[in-house]
Amino acid sequence: MFIDIITIFPQVIKPYFGESILKIAQHKGKLQVRVHDLRDYTPDKHKKIDDRPFGGGAGMVFTPEPIFRAVEAIKSKMPKPGVKAEVILFGLHGEKLTQKLAKKLSLKKHIILICGHYEGVDERVGNFLADKEISIGDYVLTGGELAAMVLSDAVVRLLPGVLGHKDSNRFESFSNNLLEYPQYTRPENFKGMAVPKVLLSGNHEKIREWREREALRLTRKRRPDLLKD
Repeated sequence: MFIDIITIFPQVIKPYFGESILKIAQHKGKLQVRVHDLRDYTPDKHKKIDDRPFGGGAGMVFTPEPIFRAVEAIKSKMPKPGVKAEVILFGLHGEKLTQKLAKKLSLKKHIILICGHYEGVDERVGNFLADKEISIGDYVLTGGELAAMVLSDAVVRLLPGVLGHKDSNRFESFSNNLLEYPQYTRPENFKGMAVPKVLLSGNHEKIREWREREALRLTRKRRPDLLKD
């Protein structure tokens, strides 16, 4: 998978991709990441990429030209000819990021992520340039950089061969609209708090049944909304 990220704060994003699963994915050849400074694509000699909104209002809005230029430049230098890029803009008007959506995006070969900032992005970017608008939650962030890292992490871990164990994705939370079952490790007894005996039994069928029951119990208790689907 190829991920291109357009931002005015590339130094915020680059370190995250140098750690943990995202770093492993790149070392395994499953992922290539390029981070682009939006200011490199503005025709303005002062590197300006925003302006006051028409009609008045607080704050500044990203102008469309630098973003269109950035996306067009990225597409003109596609890592693999013939691969269609999915252009994603982050914003509160977008589809909410879920595990189901992350799985769909993990099937893409190339995604371009546009990180907004300030009071937002000119509406023409969402209407005529982006293929999809995505929100990571019903709250306001200063910019789209955190959203880009969240989406990338959620998607990349779903790529075949990225995680070490073949079952890592199968039993994670939300994989079947259920929260994940409880996990325990050594010691067997910590300050009087004991590990459930079934997990020490060695009976794989009973352990499987216990995990299914616990996943359902936790989902009913903490996220009953998931069971409606």
